[in-house]
Amino acid sequence: MHLSRLKLRDFRNYLRLDAEFGPGCHVLLGNNAQGKTNILEAIYLLATLRSFRGCGGAQMIREGAKGYFVGGTVVGQGLSEIKAYWSARERKLSLNERPIRRLADYFGVLRAVVFCSEDLALVKGPAQGRRRFLDLLLSQTIPGYLPLLMRYAKALRSRNALLKQPLVDLVALDGFTQELVHAGEALIAARREFVPTLAPRVHSAFRRIAVESDTLDLHYQPGVIGDFAVALSQSRARERSLRTTVVGPHRDDLTLRVNDRAAAPFTSEGQKRTLAIALKLAQAEHLAVVHGTPPLLLIDDVMGELDARRRSAFVPLLQQSFRAGGQVFMTCTEENWSQSLGCDLIRWRVERGQLSRWSGETQASVR
Repeated sequence: MHLSRLKLRDFRNYLRLDAEFGPGCHVLLGNNAQGKTNILEAIYLLATLRSFRGCGGAQMIREGAKGYFVGGTVVGQGLSEIKAYWSARERKLSLNERPIRRLADYFGVLRAVVFCSEDLALVKGPAQGRRRFLDLLLSQTIPGYLPLLMRYAKALRSRNALLKQPLVDLVALDGFTQELVHAGEALIAARREFVPTLAPRVHSAFRRIAVESDTLDLHYQPGVIGDFAVALSQSRARERSLRTTVVGPHRDDLTLRVNDRAAAPFTSEGQKRTLAIALKLAQAEHLAVVHGTPPLLLIDDVMGELDARRRSAFVPLLQQSFRAGGQVFMTCTEENWSQSLGCDLIRWRVERGQLSRWSGETQASVR
């Protein structure tokens, strides 16, 4: 799988971009604030319909424009043409000229894993980020998980809306409670079964790049102890007080401990970064194993921040991707990379929202 073409209109600082890419390792070079990360963000948006920067659609519109367009051609078992448009008044998503009505019909067309400074939030941030990490992997690898997740989210929104009313309709509340329990128990079961499969990959990646004495423990921590329906019933008084659903898989967490201490408050910045990289390496390896082809790797300006030991952890993953005809996009300087990669780097220059192909001392403009 690779992205053979990327089109941008009024996206971030790009007025217009139409670029073609082949498999291999694409290096985006340029000074800060020129648009390197914006290209990675657009690719990730095509894969997940989210920005890895944690921002909304309005923030991705070029200044002065009404909306943005991101399109791409994906080469996999066949050709897939993706078109996405977003504005305050209109959102459109199509695949091969057919409108997408259900996200489950779209997910998996393009699979990508991003490595970026925001990854530290997986360790330092709230549980929501770790749940999203699990949910994305499960949605990309288990058929039916995404519709189940959306069912739960819809029931949760409706139930919370009722709890905020001055007078709660108890009959309607019971109906949404039943839907919440049905979908929630299935989510808990899927997450509980998945984490022991993911954990060995995280452990392996962590051992490759951590200080030898460091140890890692990773466990699924459900937001429900025991029967979900019983837990909801027992929490009814707290729900009335807080006017929201206080137990359920929307409170799940992935606990991370290094050297038998909670990772967030008790580890160094280097240990946190090592753990974040290990989680992302495990994500990429799991997708490659499940689907038989590596995902696109998007590496955003993190190499310069890593020591040689942590940089070397990427080498096996990249080599595996290259051997399988995969594709990598990275924003960094060439000097940050080991010569042992054994591949030709495809260099691009990014300057003020313009992308140019570097070939020796010459540049070819891409419009």
